[in-house]
Amino acid sequence: MLWIIGALALAVLAVLAVWYRFHRLFEDKVARHVRSLAGELGAQRILAVFAHPDDEQLINGLLTSAKAGGAWLGMVTATKGDAGRQSPVVCRQSELGVIRHAEVLKNGFALGIDEQEVWDYPDGGLPEQPLEELVSRVTAAMTRYKPDLVVAFWPASGATGHKDHMRIGLAAEQAIAQLRAAAEGYRGPRFVAYPLIPRNSLLTLGGKTGRFIAENQPLPTHSTPGNAASKVRGWKIHAAQANFVSRAYKMPTRLLYLIWDKEFYAVREMGKA
Repeated sequence: MLWIIGALALAVLAVLAVWYRFHRLFEDKVARHVRSLAGELGAQRILAVFAHPDDEQLINGLLTSAKAGGAWLGMVTATKGDAGRQSPVVCRQSELGVIRHAEVLKNGFALGIDEQEVWDYPDGGLPEQPLEELVSRVTAAMTRYKPDLVVAFWPASGATGHKDHMRIGLAAEQAIAQLRAAAEGYRGPRFVAYPLIPRNSLLTLGGKTGRFIAENQPLPTHSTPGNAASKVRGWKIHAAQANFVSRAYKMPTRLLYLIWDKEFYAVREMGKA
């Protein structure tokens, strides 16, 4: 009997050791932990500017905590994700854009997003689009919604290394610069927050792409709870990508978010207009 108890104790210790090792990969002590990023910044109008359906999965914690605090939420998604790789396959590939368009709208509703726009740019083709056009459209969206906090990709790394992410991040940067330079009217957000993947996880698990991202993204300034339940729900809604993170990280989605339990952001204060 004692040997059974001892074996169970060793098994529990082994599981805890593995959990601790992986949890450290998804931690960054440089960041200051806050319960709500929007609450910490005093932001009441938040606009996310992203490239693809499911990009918003990176910021569930930010969005849901902001909504709980009474903030208005908006989101722009530049493509319908029609060139994505299905995981699992849920439709004909020719119909994928229609399906993923519906998925991002449904997930946006579940997250409490008040206004959503899904544009028609080709998935994988944002770098080939005229930058001036992208900047103009992002500027127009910011002027319509007047956010005091914009959430966008860091242009040099795009959080995941995806070139679409980097291009729409650059467009958001330039749109904010144009608004800041305007003589009157809405002068842009007071803050910009860039979602980041923890550096240690990139270097340990991300291979060559992970090293590129880690070397080209800023240090995080803030972390916030990630809302695992919302993220698991979101991947169920994004049915065409439901197995994406479990395959990428080689573990069940729910377990991944128990380990990767925080979101990390680099926040820039643009100053008052």
